[in-house]
Amino acid sequence: MLVHKTNVPIQFGDTDPYGVVYFVAYFRYFHRGIEDFLRYIGISPKNFFRNKEEKFGMPKVAAACNFLAPAYYGDLLEMHTSIKEIKEKSVVFQFHFYRPPESRLLAEGSVTFVAIDQTWKAIPLPKLINEKIRNL
Repeated sequence: MLVHKTNVPIQFGDTDPYGVVYFVAYFRYFHRGIEDFLRYIGISPKNFFRNKEEKFGMPKVAAACNFLAPAYYGDLLEMHTSIKEIKEKSVVFQFHFYRPPESRLLAEGSVTFVAIDQTWKAIPLPKLINEKIRNL
């Protein structure tokens, strides 16, 4: 299983008044991790989310996050992004957050994307995405 690592510096705008990362920030981090992962495996994020040439899209249909320990303003987190599951019409990314050099898991989450055509009907994963992801 390929795991792509992305450094996530915690900025003031990511935190609540107590300096703890606000839960919504993790969902923004997920998107960054997905884009970094896609680029790493040779897929343009622009062509993944909405591909005008091949007439498909990959909207998010589910997202979840479990918060296990707080992260704080000024921390430098390491986000591990990988593929959790591939189905005929969907792909699920998973995320794990650490604060090096600690090995304790701070948060974990997932995002599910479904392939759709121009009418928003679910379709099998496009060939480019299916081949790149299944061959990791």
